[in-house]
Order: sequence, then structure tokens, then C-alpha cells
Amino acid sequence: MEIMNFNKKKRKILIPSLCIISIIYIFVATHPVKPELSLTPEWTVDISNVQESTAKDLIPYRLGQSIGYFTNDGKVVSNVTFPFKASISESRYTTYTPDNKAAEFFNADGSKAGVLEEDGFPFFQDNKIYVMKPGGTSFARFDSNGKKIWDFEYYAPITAFNTSKNATVAGYADGTIISFDEKGNIDQKFTPGGSSVEVILGAAVSDDGKRIACICGQDKQRFVVAERNGNHSKIVYHEYLPSELKRQTLVKFNKTSDVVYFNYSNGLGILDLATSKCYKLPVYGKISQIEFSSSGLIFVLSKNLSTYKVSVLEPLKYPLASFEFFGKTAFIQIKDKNLFVGCDSKISKISISRK
Repeated sequence: MEIMNFNKKKRKILIPSLCIISIIYIFVATHPVKPELSLTPEWTVDISNVQESTAKDLIPYRLGQSIGYFTNDGKVVSNVTFPFKASISESRYTTYTPDNKAAEFFNADGSKAGVLEEDGFPFFQDNKIYVMKPGGTSFARFDSNGKKIWDFEYYAPITAFNTSKNATVAGYADGTIISFDEKGNIDQKFTPGGSSVEVILGAAVSDDGKRIACICGQDKQRFVVAERNGNHSKIVYHEYLPSELKRQTLVKFNKTSDVVYFNYSNGLGILDLATSKCYKLPVYGKISQIEFSSSGLIFVLSKNLSTYKVSVLEPLKYPLASFEFFGKTAFIQIKDKNLFVGCDSKISKISISRK
């Protein structure tokens, strides 16, 4: 049996360059890939070392009570600390207080973008701006200048929320899931059911808005995928999960919306919608991010107790490689053929290649 490995030279470079974020080891799975996957460290920086840069393509980070942006060549261009909460995306960021009545928000370069004149907590995802209103049952959508586009009110608390290129989806404590088009019109609304206690713990919507995936219920918890069918939603896949979560969880479509990834208790589910075949991989702890590279690789960030793990997957296949490190807070970002790993106050760049 052939085992893919990093050569000794690379291992000597990798461990010192990432030792600041407490790398424990690199483990490579037993499924060989030809050519071999190579992860090569490039640099490590501290977010306190802020430098000027004229770069336009800035990469966002969030570590503990700090947010900001950095460049591909390792310059941290901003480091904003906040006492309560913040939200950041590739294009803009904001900070806010527990009794927030309005919030200034800023472009990635630090220039003021506008003011969100709405009670509640701002939420930025991709290039979209929302405010989750007091009471937790309603939200509003805003344009890039801070002008309200539409809002929606419901009676049950929001327990899951997500967005895609052309749609928004919200799941509620009563087990209802609702998706919206870009104008705020309800596109789909249904209750998956099938459990003793109805609640939506995680949800995602495809880029075209036609498909919704969710983790729902307590006592017979299910993973469900529904598809718009005329004026109705038709369940095209469902399964009862082997063990149950009692917290919010991650559900995410891939870039082409034909594969769904979902975090269930101690595992990662991968559903191929073309074949309705679902693959299961053991992942202990909570998955906080799933990111896709331009080369087709999938990167998964999970945390079990105080140990973070980054797993590298191929679509619908077993893991190629993974590494672990200790930390209080972490993130991953993928840009072109580079993996960026942040932990506590450090950010490291690792180039991805096949050799």
C-alpha cells in the first residue's frame, strides 16, 4: 500500500513555520493520489504587525476579538478590535454593541461605506448585508450603501440562516424553513417534519434558489434536501441521522450546487445529488468552515475541545491529508492555490500543489 507523504525537507520547514500556532502533526490518509498533494509553507505573520499596502484583493480574517484584512504576500493591513461582536466579509465589516440601534460599516480598505439605521445585529455574508432584528424572529436586507431593500417578520425565533448568490434561507424554531429571492419574495416555505421536536438547526440554499438542504428536528433528527416543484417543495432526499446534535450546525452546497456537505454528530456527510449517494466521514467536534479551492479540493476546519483540525478532501472521496493544532480561535481561507490558516494572533500561508 502506497502512502502519500511530505518529504523531509518540507516537513522541517512546515513545523517551525507553524509552531507558533502549535501544530501537532501532519497525518496523510492511506488513499494514494498521483501526483501527490504538496502543502508548502510560505510565511507566518502576527496580526498586530499592521502595514500599509496598495493591494486591492484583500483577504478577511477574524481571530478572537479582532477582525481585519491581509494580503496574499503577508501584509496585515488592518486590525480592528471590538468589545462585543463584529461581522466581516470580503468587501466590508462592522462592529456593534449589545443594544445596537445603528451601525457604521466600512469597506475593506477602511473607508466608510454607510450606516445601517436599524435596531439589531448586522450580519455580512459574501457581498450581502442583513440585520437580525431584536427578538430574533425577523431580519432585514440592505444594499451596499446601507439602504433597506426588504424585511421579513415571523413569530418563531430564527435558528438557522444562510445565503447564496441569488437566494436567502431562514430556518425557525417551529421547524419551518423559508427561502427568499433577491427581492424578498418567498420562494419556498415548508416544514420537513419527521421528528418528535421540530426545529431547523442548519440550512443552505443553492445559488439558483431551487434547492434547500437542512438538518432538522430532535428525537429522530434528519438531513433533508428539498427542490422547488412548481408552487410546492418536493423532498428529493432524506435520511435519519445515526446520532443527534443539540446545537446549530453547518450545511453548505458546493460551487455548482450539486453536492451538499453537512455536519452531523461526530461526522461530515457528503451528498451527491446526481446519484443520491451519501458518503460519511468521521469528524469529531464541530465543523466551523468548509472551503473550496479552484483546483477542486475541499478544506474542512473542525474543532474538538481545544484541538483544531484542517482536513483536505477530494470531491466524494476520502481525505487526502490533515493537520492539527492547538488554539482558542482559528479560521481558514482559500485563494487561488493557497491555503491561509489563522490561529489566535497568527496567520500562515501554505501553497497547494500536485507533484
